[in-house]
Parts: sequence; structure tokens; C-alpha cells
Amino acid sequence: MNIHLQQDRTSSRSWFKGYSIAICWLAAMALSTLAGSVPNIILIMTDDQGYQDLGCYGSPNIQTPHLDQLAKEGMRFTDFYSGNSVCSPSRAALLTGCYPTRVHIPGVLFPKDTTGLHPNEITLAEMLKSAGYATTCIGKWHLGHHPDFLPTRQGFDHYFGIPYSNDMTIDQSAPLAEKVLWREGMTREKMLAEKPRKNWVPLMRDEEVVEYPCDQATLTQRYTQEAVSFIQAHQEKPFFLYLPHTMPHIPLAATPSFRGRSKGGFYGDTIEELDAGVGQILEALKRWKLEEKTLVIYTSDNGPWNLKNGHGGSAIPLRGYKFQTYEGGMRVPCIMRWPGVIPEGATCSEIIASIDLLPTLAGLAKVDLPRDRVIDGVDVFSMMRGQRVVPPRDHYFYYRGRKLEAMRKGPWKLRLAKEVELYHLGRDLSETTNLAEQEPERVRSMQEAMGAFDKALRGSARPAGSL
Repeated sequence: MNIHLQQDRTSSRSWFKGYSIAICWLAAMALSTLAGSVPNIILIMTDDQGYQDLGCYGSPNIQTPHLDQLAKEGMRFTDFYSGNSVCSPSRAALLTGCYPTRVHIPGVLFPKDTTGLHPNEITLAEMLKSAGYATTCIGKWHLGHHPDFLPTRQGFDHYFGIPYSNDMTIDQSAPLAEKVLWREGMTREKMLAEKPRKNWVPLMRDEEVVEYPCDQATLTQRYTQEAVSFIQAHQEKPFFLYLPHTMPHIPLAATPSFRGRSKGGFYGDTIEELDAGVGQILEALKRWKLEEKTLVIYTSDNGPWNLKNGHGGSAIPLRGYKFQTYEGGMRVPCIMRWPGVIPEGATCSEIIASIDLLPTLAGLAKVDLPRDRVIDGVDVFSMMRGQRVVPPRDHYFYYRGRKLEAMRKGPWKLRLAKEVELYHLGRDLSETTNLAEQEPERVRSMQEAMGAFDKALRGSARPAGSL
């Protein structure tokens, strides 16, 4: 197991159900010894942030002191994978513990769509709510904007944010609050009469639009304020705060105090404002003496846009970007901190994915996993604790849309797109040297594994929600 402890740093699902249950039970027992009670959970996820775009991941020009401190006080993951290389599928994977194709969210949802995450799916929020957690979603949802699919129907007590990406439009049939804040000269009548404008998106509270068009420049700030207020209001009971930020998805936006501040350009401005928001949340935990009771997780939904105008991030040293199954599209930064449980200044280089969060957090909350469906994620609490045990997974599958396009097995990565590509990530992290011709037997074996897994997944896939 590759877990390293350092004082100063700058820089398959388990196929054995009994094993997963055993690990979950052991994690819960260990937790009772280590922490005495179930932890609060804060899960922060940015949108389209590149692997390199934090100081602790090597950014040369973006300053992220609060996230760097979070890494010093916790664990930094070098081989953490999102569920997909685009927004909706990656969020479905995180909240269900499943590859997005299994829960029938293979691609991006739009305001015109009438589908979403099926109400019968058991989300991370629903599992934690069953354990007595207060739950809230603050930020970008993007798993269906119709009432049946909103966070309030998926285990969250409350919701505040935009229902899909900030470069989209409004669904003119969206329920409106009695007192909507109309901006930019907009009125109810104009909204219904005009063709929806790109980049003009609604801001919702619970299941109603409360502002249109949303003031995107203040979103990061407002999300942070909502998060701090939620923490303050729920000090006495376990809480789950899911904070999927809108930034740095384009169009970029930041408050005037952060515009022009970063050496990383406008993109850097948005990241530095996100970092400041994380700092405010960490300060709130300290103020109310919740640090040792709270697990904080920070990650991204996928890799960065490939933009050369200063509005895109960096995945260096990885190859590729958002939309792709090269490492830069799906390997993302991840930091976890839980004082007294997760070792300080640690780095984990084992294969871990966002689909692993549901079974892991279920174990920490002492909640049984559902027995009537397949969960692809595995419990990784032992690695979070820095224990030198056999890693619970040695492989990962990369879906692009409905197509299983790549597989990682240990250090080896097979990609089947326009050509057969095989890389040794341990020696060639940037995926520059194709070894497919030199390793025909390995290619054949991994192809067979991909085919068998994809066939099995499709045989047990569940439907999308539909109106």
C-alpha cells in the first residue's frame, strides 16, 4: 500500500460482498474507538478544476494557502478518480457509489431534458439522513431540475444553488417563488416570452427559483455564507454538508475583491476565491470546536477545460482534459482531513475513486449498504487512516458516455478509443509512450476484463428517472 507520511510538503468495487461488509464493520468499530461518535461530513466539490490547480498539487501561480494547510493537516490523494469526465455523470457516481452508466446518467443533462437521477436510487444523503444526519446541498446540482429529481427529493433537507451548469439557460416551466429577485431588467412576463439566454441561469432555494438571472459573481461567496450558517445551526447533531461549487466552470465569475488578484489569471482568481471560502468553513469548525468531529473532503468533478484564453485550468503532468478518458480528464485533486483519525501530512497513491465515498461514509456513519442493488464503490477508510493493508481495489474503469473506453489495472492503463493504447502510469504518468504492440497479451487480458465487466454492468443497470 502506497501511503507516505511527511512533515513538510509543497507540493471494483470489491467483487466479494462479504469482504465489503467486513471492512465496513471494522471501520465502524475502529471509528468508535478513535472518535467516539459518528463524524460530521463536509464534502466540497469544485467544477472542472484541473489536477495541478492547487499549491499542494504543484500550481506555479495559483495561491491556495487554506487548501495547502488542509493537506498538511490531513491526507493528499495522488490517484483519485472522478466518476466521469463531465458533470452530470460524475455527480451521479459520487452520490450513488456507482459507475454512472449503471444508474443511467451517461451524459450531461440540459434544461430541456425531462430525465434525472431516479428517485429510487439511494444517495449518500439518504443514507446519512437515515442515520440521523442533518443534510443540505449548497451549489450546483445537475442531476435533473424537475421537482422529482431535485436534492430535496434525494435525501437533502434543504437546497440552495443552481440546478445545472452556469453556461446553460432556464427552463421556463420552473416553479417560481412568490417573491423572485428579478435582475438585468428581467420580469416574469419577459422570462416567459423571450428565448432563454445562454449563461442566464436560475438560483433556487429548495424547489423554487428565487433569483433570475443568478448573480454568478457572488455565487462562491454566497455558497460559503450558506455553508457557514448551516454549520452554526447544526452544531449539536451530526451533519452532512454537500458543497458542489459552480466555479471554475465557464463562464468564470468572481467578486470584485478577487478579480485580477491571481497570477493565474481570471481562472486563478476563481480558485483563490474558492480557497478563501474553504478557509472560512475551516475557521467556522474551529470557532465552534467541531474540527475533531468533522471529516472534510475536497475534490473536483472532472478535469479542466482545454482553453487557451486564461479561462481553463491545468492537469499537468497528466495528459488530457475534460471530456476525455486520459488521466487529465478524470484524475482529480482530493484532500481529506479528520484530526486524530487521518494522519497529518500524509500522501496516498493507491487507486481511489469518488464512487468509494458512499460505502466509506456509510461505514463511518454506521449505516448498512443496500442489499437490493450493486454498489461499485469500496470502503477505503483503512487507507484514509494510513493503515498498511491490502488496498481494497487495484483497478478502475473509465466510462465516456455509454462506452467503456479505458481501464486501469495496477500501474497499467488500457484505452480503446481511436486506437489501442497501453500505458504504464508508474513510468509514464503523462501517457506519452504507447506500449500496446510490446504487450499484446496484457492488452488481450485487459480487453477481456473490460468486456466482461461492461456486459455484467449493463445486465444489472438501473433506469434513469423520467417524467
